[in-house]
Amino acid sequence: MSKRNSAAAKTAARERLRAEREREAKRAKVRRQVIVATSAVAVLAAAGGIGYAVVQANKPSHWEAVKSEKVVAPANTTGTDGTTVVIGKSTAKKTLKVYEDPRCPVCAQFEQTVGSTLKKDVDSGKYKFQYVGATFIDNKDNGEGSKNALSALGAALNVSDEAFLEYKTALYSAKWHPDETTDEFKDDAYLIKVANTVTALKNNTKFQDAVKKGTYDAWAMAMSKTFDSNKEGVTGTPGFVMDGKQLNNGSPLLTVADFERVVGEALKG
Repeated sequence: MSKRNSAAAKTAARERLRAEREREAKRAKVRRQVIVATSAVAVLAAAGGIGYAVVQANKPSHWEAVKSEKVVAPANTTGTDGTTVVIGKSTAKKTLKVYEDPRCPVCAQFEQTVGSTLKKDVDSGKYKFQYVGATFIDNKDNGEGSKNALSALGAALNVSDEAFLEYKTALYSAKWHPDETTDEFKDDAYLIKVANTVTALKNNTKFQDAVKKGTYDAWAMAMSKTFDSNKEGVTGTPGFVMDGKQLNNGSPLLTVADFERVVGEALKG
């Protein structure tokens, strides 16, 4: 082999090696660019995901949001935001104010034992009945049933006083009132199922639409606020007030005899 051929071969080999190194350097650069781009996308995606999660976490719940919405007051109401619900004959001189939470088990006991007596007294004109709805039981378990049922009661009140009273009785009945540890009233379908036992509400599409759309959700929150800010010192349910004073020191009146005695004394005062 001549020296020339040997030198030429070495030069060609070095050139091939240089070219291969350049190609490898380009490939490495491309890989680095892809990695950097992918990492940037991942970082942006993660940041976007975190941002979305933060926004969602800070987003008020439906029930918190409706507090600031315009209140649609049901028919048969008066006062600010329609939160005054008084039922009875105009000739009745006094008014019995009753505070109730839809999920309250003691309210259910009261309605099942004394509710018919109260309604008889109101129908006879012995006194008027003022309803104040509360939702504090929802706060105990982050529930929605008290608020949702109160909104449905607003939809019933929009139909008529009588529909409201009958629906309230049905919700508190032994058959339909759920255990306090469950939150069945948060389910619109359940509330409508109970309503179908009330003549005026059975298959009443206007009522059902109001329940499903939450027409009276803001009203329910406004009504609940009247309980929270009451000036009569009522802190639990059921609560009974006449002439601005709590009856029986705020204790529940769970027998007809106790109810008639305490209310009778208040009517004389």
